[in-house]
Amino acid sequence: MAALLADLEEEAPLAEGRKLISVFFGGGTPSLFSGGALRAILEGVRERVGLAPGAEVTLETNPGTAEFDRFEAYLEAGVNRLSFGVQSFDDAALKRLGRIHGGAEARRAFGMARAAGFDNINVDLMYALPAQSIALALADIESARDLAPEHLSHYQLTLEPGTVFARFPPRELPDDDALADMQDATQAAIAAAGWRQYEVSAYAKEGRRSIHNLNYWNFGDYLAIGAGAHSKTTSAPALRTERATFDENQCGFQVRRRTRVRNPNDYLATASRIAEDRIIASEQLPFEFVLNALRLTNGFDIETFEQRTGRALAGRGHANALARGLIEQNGNTIRATALGYRYLNDTVSCFLNG
Repeated sequence: MAALLADLEEEAPLAEGRKLISVFFGGGTPSLFSGGALRAILEGVRERVGLAPGAEVTLETNPGTAEFDRFEAYLEAGVNRLSFGVQSFDDAALKRLGRIHGGAEARRAFGMARAAGFDNINVDLMYALPAQSIALALADIESARDLAPEHLSHYQLTLEPGTVFARFPPRELPDDDALADMQDATQAAIAAAGWRQYEVSAYAKEGRRSIHNLNYWNFGDYLAIGAGAHSKTTSAPALRTERATFDENQCGFQVRRRTRVRNPNDYLATASRIAEDRIIASEQLPFEFVLNALRLTNGFDIETFEQRTGRALAGRGHANALARGLIEQNGNTIRATALGYRYLNDTVSCFLNG
């Protein structure tokens, strides 16, 4: 806790007097913190940066470490949203993933959170798991539907570099055709259950979209503390939003990314916890923006693009993506077409270096 608050002390000036609209405790199993510890951290956040009224405060929770009295303590500490890393309700699938909980434990943990008073809960599910059929993937959606969380994250298993799965790929992963069929079937089931897709892997009931993640996808700024954490902040003068007068040569500003020391022991032992501090090249900003914003089903408006990149949209690959039928434009709004959304990597690559 002392290290986290010292880290925040160093990071806080980058907020430039702004208040936080959200806080997200993630990156492992932060639910091992006591309610008192979370309260102290949030008090430190209020003192050093400030929280906007109604700020969303999310805690990632492992169903295998859930305790009822902790949920009550989290709520009292100021946490108002939980995110359960369920991944699957199928015990065999969870075992193959190396998870410490089973389907029954996930249901029990969710019930305890509801009983404690939480009314805004996300459930994480994965699909395209080893040996997973469409029927099993749909069974996970049905189990989530029975719990009725306000938010559902549903994403494909990916083999990340440096992980055990990447070094020793599991057998019986679905091929591309099976993957496409599974995606179509599960998305239809999710829609039928009442969640509406607003991002590639995010679905929500009315009024329950994740404020924190929307800020990422809209290329907003965010502070970060903790081992391996990343931040992105903008230092800029007020930008003119009248499109007729926008001049990218007169709105120079900098977008900074900071990365913390990854190893927790090193993070605790060092006085300076910054592993990398760099300014993003201005020519990279349009690609970084669309890499996030085109994940949203509603896309983005041109004014936001120009405000957050300091660049004009013209000449950034926009015409190429339009010509290929990967994006569509309605007034000042740009969004991926159904084709572009299915092949999103191809869509955003149009904007790479124009």
